[in-house]
Amino acid sequence: MKWVNVLGGIVGAAALLGLGIILGHFAIPKGSYVPTPSIFQDLDLEILESIMQQLDASRIRENLRELSREPHLASSPQDEALVQLLLQRWRDPESGLDSAEASTYEVLLSFPSREQPNRVAVGDPTGNVLFSCRQSEQNLTGEQGGPDVVPPYAAYAPPGTPQGLLVYANQGTEEDFMKLQAQGIKLEGTIALTRYGGTGRGAKAVNAAKHGVAGVLVYTDPADINDGQSSTNETFPNSWRLPPSGVERGSYYEYFGDPLTPYLPANPSSFRLDPDTVSGFPPIPTQPIGFEDAKILLCNLQGASAPAAWQGALGCDYKLGPGFQPNGDFPADSQVNVSVYNRLELRNSSNVLGIIRGAVEPDRYVLYGNHRDSWVHGAVDPSSGTAVLLELSRVLGTLLKKGTWRPRRSIVFASWGAEEFGLIGSTEFTEEFFSKLQERAVAYINVDISVFGVSLRLNSPPGQIPAPSLGGLSIYDNWIRYFNRSSPVYGLVPSLGSLGAGSDYAPFIHFLGISSMDIAYTYDRSKTSARIYPTYHTAFDTFGYVDKFVDPGFSSHQAVARTAGSVLLRLSDSLFLPLNVSDYGETLRSFLQAAQQNLGVLLEQHSISLVPLVTAVEKFEGAAGALDQRISALQKATPDPLQVRMLNDQLMLLERTFLNPRAFPEERYYSHVLWAPRTGSVATFPGLANACSRAMNTSLGSPAWAEVQRQLSILVVALEGAAATLRPVADF
Repeated sequence: MKWVNVLGGIVGAAALLGLGIILGHFAIPKGSYVPTPSIFQDLDLEILESIMQQLDASRIRENLRELSREPHLASSPQDEALVQLLLQRWRDPESGLDSAEASTYEVLLSFPSREQPNRVAVGDPTGNVLFSCRQSEQNLTGEQGGPDVVPPYAAYAPPGTPQGLLVYANQGTEEDFMKLQAQGIKLEGTIALTRYGGTGRGAKAVNAAKHGVAGVLVYTDPADINDGQSSTNETFPNSWRLPPSGVERGSYYEYFGDPLTPYLPANPSSFRLDPDTVSGFPPIPTQPIGFEDAKILLCNLQGASAPAAWQGALGCDYKLGPGFQPNGDFPADSQVNVSVYNRLELRNSSNVLGIIRGAVEPDRYVLYGNHRDSWVHGAVDPSSGTAVLLELSRVLGTLLKKGTWRPRRSIVFASWGAEEFGLIGSTEFTEEFFSKLQERAVAYINVDISVFGVSLRLNSPPGQIPAPSLGGLSIYDNWIRYFNRSSPVYGLVPSLGSLGAGSDYAPFIHFLGISSMDIAYTYDRSKTSARIYPTYHTAFDTFGYVDKFVDPGFSSHQAVARTAGSVLLRLSDSLFLPLNVSDYGETLRSFLQAAQQNLGVLLEQHSISLVPLVTAVEKFEGAAGALDQRISALQKATPDPLQVRMLNDQLMLLERTFLNPRAFPEERYYSHVLWAPRTGSVATFPGLANACSRAMNTSLGSPAWAEVQRQLSILVVALEGAAATLRPVADF
């Protein structure tokens, strides 16, 4: 999983999908429709309850054991073996689906050299090696030393052997490097030691290179992942915490999708860029290391003490450098050498699709997916999600083969390839089937890491699903207990976050405008400050780790399966799509209020009025309210099938109206004007927030302020178009 931000529980990219599903259980009129195979068939709650009861925690556990038995790096033989496992399950005569196929793309991946392992060492001026960092993690459980365990590396980092004095650059943000320069520290030709967090992996190298840094090291500080604990008796295998030798692998590629075929599927006939001119790769050699090695380097640095916010939990005063202190472990003039021998390779990577054809609307697709590849064993990331996916597809497939159920709309289960390298499999799929998906896809459900950690709380829609170990409290009630907001329409409701680019939902929501949802069961953040589960992307993310520390008994995995299953059935079987447009209006209103309160005065000073935006939001709210009334009236009557179809299409296509491919020309694949990356500090419409942030210190009438006006116009047109989409289809 390419992690950007960890958000607890269900994270809805669109309020349209999120709260609509949450409230859908209460909106569906019970008993109004007889569950017969007709065009008027609605969600059968008895079948839904039966499916919930059949989802088996012990089967999910055995799925996970099998999926994580061996390392399965993208395109490896073990990864392809899992392709065959999925095909076998989805073609099973007793529990399989209608069809299952694998498709292959030829994509550019990055691997370390087996002949020349990457290396980080400290040497004296005469070339003698004084210290070398570990090249592999400590073999604590017998699973970290196998030949198929890929050594820690920064995928897509270029080869090179830079050498220089060491500096400590905190999280490697642009601000961090500027602070070092402000201290008078000469950065040119140095090696920067950075810690995970604060900015994306690849951005650390980009920021460093801007200041002349020759190479970058990245480590995980115990303060950020282990609540400060770092000794061997306090870490795995004695607890869920990251052991000192643990190293987070990851992709350092800036974009997503195959690097050589942006906006084109990586088929044999597609045009490919020259690998030497591809943008988005780290500009300088970069290598991750464990915190036991980072401690030796960092605790021997000389120079001024780092700011308090830069200090960590390695048991010493963090200094800034450059170079090592006299009378330390190394001579003061010792330098750090970073030897990176990564290489780019074209590899075949497969997606696997399993399909259940819809009985009434087979041309409407509800997609449910997760990636398959992992950096090593990947028990949590991603196999916890795949284990849930396999159990849910088994239960639905069994009903299908018995002839007792078939969904109203088609269901597409997907196992994506090469996600860890940059969401490659899912992006290639959306590129290849761009038109079909935009025309026919109802929603995309993503379950990547299904269960994160120990003190768990699941944020999920259906009120009838019990939360594990909470004394009868439902998941819905538990969600409201920890994450809630006040809705002017519904009162206290669960709060939803927004989707960034951390998993395979990204191309669906940002590129295609398909309502998306990411479901996970996360840990209680009041009990730990860990930015992610501690063994993330390391060789310690094993079945035993999950079985002993993350989810003993697998009740949380079962709860995720029930939650995802409930969402899937409601989307595929409900007569009216359970998508809530009024809640989208609440989101737009909150964005507008933030803009008025935080940017209104500034915009007035530059003769930019928010009145057109206010009017556009009001138009959307009015159209959304009127649509809700039409839905309510149709639910109480016997609607014409064409009326149902037209109304569902309005709901399905609403998300697409927020796409503008020219809104963010600097951002590849991002075209959704509500959910694009926001760099500005104001929690409002991202294009407006970002443009205002860039224009803040420029003169009246500058091009930057013209861009603010352009972004405002893009927003107004999008909202007016969305409102028009919601009005009765006969009222052009």
